Amino acid sequence: MFTEILKNIKEKPPLVHCITNYVTVNDCANSLLSCGASPIMADDLAEVEEITSICNSLCINIGTLNERTIQSMLAAGKKANELSHPVVLDPVGAGASSLRTSTTFDLLKQLDFSVIRGNISEIKTVSQGTGTTKGVDADASDVVNGENLEETIAFAKKLSQKTKSVIAITGAIDIVADSHKAYVISNGNAMMSKITGTGCMLTAIIAAFCAANPTEILKATAAAVCTMGLCGELAYEKLIKNDGGTLSYRTYLIDFMSKMTPELLMKGAKIESR
Repeated sequence: MFTEILKNIKEKPPLVHCITNYVTVNDCANSLLSCGASPIMADDLAEVEEITSICNSLCINIGTLNERTIQSMLAAGKKANELSHPVVLDPVGAGASSLRTSTTFDLLKQLDFSVIRGNISEIKTVSQGTGTTKGVDADASDVVNGENLEETIAFAKKLSQKTKSVIAITGAIDIVADSHKAYVISNGNAMMSKITGTGCMLTAIIAAFCAANPTEILKATAAAVCTMGLCGELAYEKLIKNDGGTLSYRTYLIDFMSKMTPELLMKGAKIESR
């Protein structure tokens, strides 16, 4: 299913403009390089339109939101929309503060997003306008499990129809959906939640996968989520073997992203369509 998606990243390396979280910006840049893309991290209003013009996609991440970059996000997003480039939104911590929540809705009102990726609490905030996000983490009461999976799939499809965006809800169980079809992905490891930036890295990688496959946004997003989860599994296996800790895990995660092949992905993917 994902063989061509991953091949296109390697054969047509995309340039990805990231206006992102400064806590994780280095990891986002390295994860993009490791998957075969090239990153540009530019967030000054004086250059974001120009930078977006030379790139193939745009990643907007509100993790370290401030008034200065809000205007940069809007300007870059409008330019990307004008050029029909994929635009990916990560509404980090939406629901945790009025600024984050209002900015998320201002972005959604003014820009067209190809993909919206977040944890279940963030995505519920996108849908409902309010939420119970715990900082930048999902509320425990929102967690997707076997009991509420079908309900969450239906919710994701409905939100996709409303926003005209692919919805990626990530957690122990990942759901990637448009208004007609959903993928349920079970790759990943709990250790991924113990290091900062796995979600931010994933959003940037989704932007790269979509840039290289602009006519297959749903499949590209699912492939990116699956790839990241598989890298998390392989990194954990190596971590246990080497008796490593959290810093080693982050390194192994990026290492396996750089070593990922279509064959390895197809062998390790835990995915079903709904």
